[in-house]
Amino acid sequence: MKTLFTAEAISKGGRSGTIESPDQLLNITLGNPLEQGAEKLGPNPELLFAAAYSACFHGAVRGAAKKLGTPVADSTVWAQVSLIEDDEGGYRLAVELRAQLLGIDHAQSQRIMEEAHQTCPYSKALRGDIAVTLVVV
Repeated sequence: MKTLFTAEAISKGGRSGTIESPDQLLNITLGNPLEQGAEKLGPNPELLFAAAYSACFHGAVRGAAKKLGTPVADSTVWAQVSLIEDDEGGYRLAVELRAQLLGIDHAQSQRIMEEAHQTCPYSKALRGDIAVTLVVV
């Protein structure tokens, strides 16, 4: 394996704190929907994860479409990330990925999404621990 690059982020204060990168490209005050008064201070970790996952998965969708011989000219990917309290008092995530691939039929769009789910690094990292639902729009 070959490392292509490494990203680094530093958290201070947990879910109601801040995150930043050493190069200051990222410098965010977090909001916490579980804490009254802090919900609108900024994005929460699940929102940031949804943004990153949707971008990564979108890249995988475009790659999968090309690999399957159906290049995508116009596409949109949405990611919904839910924080769920489990039966043991801990927390888990659930993810729903939606893709709209204009000009591509539903069955082929589903094949593209399934292929993308096999190659996307975020999907691979979550496999076996988080339920990820794929939906063609």
